[in-house]
Amino acid sequence: MDAYTQARSLIDAAHAADPARAADGRPAELVYADRVEAWVARLVPEPAPLLRLAARCQHLERWSVPRASFPEGKVGYLNWRRSLYVKQAARARELLVAAGIAAAEADEVATWVSKTGLKTNPGTQALEDAAVMVFLENEIGAFAAQHADYPREKFVEILRKTWRKLSPRAQELTGTLPLPPGIAALVQEATAS
Repeated sequence: MDAYTQARSLIDAAHAADPARAADGRPAELVYADRVEAWVARLVPEPAPLLRLAARCQHLERWSVPRASFPEGKVGYLNWRRSLYVKQAARARELLVAAGIAAAEADEVATWVSKTGLKTNPGTQALEDAAVMVFLENEIGAFAAQHADYPREKFVEILRKTWRKLSPRAQELTGTLPLPPGIAALVQEATAS
């Protein structure tokens, strides 16, 4: 087994420990990894095996650090996310090196997973684009339902900030997503300016 195949096996074994299950019974983070990798393949022509591995690490063991372990509110949320980026990047590097991936390549994956160089590093941008596309395609409805108390303006502002993070290619592909009508209207409003 080559190092990339071994790394994929180690990453997916880590995902398999997620106690949350998707509708089909598979570990939720394994389903998420499949979705992010699929979007990377749509966004990047012939993505390198290393980028595909990085895509699978996007939420590596995220379930192990519950949101509730940080204070409520925006500052707590941002601190939680930053801590995840660091933890996930280190864990991705650890698994890749254990599989026999060269340290320099493992470092590159850690850079992408940690969100370092967004807008300037193509690997980081590809992961961000893919994560946003997964959110829009699969999670935005549940997010909206969970935050039904948010005023329309807040949803639009969240979407506007998200839109600014996307590459032009990802922005173009958002038009291909089958969004629920209410969500589509919010996305249209957020991206109109």
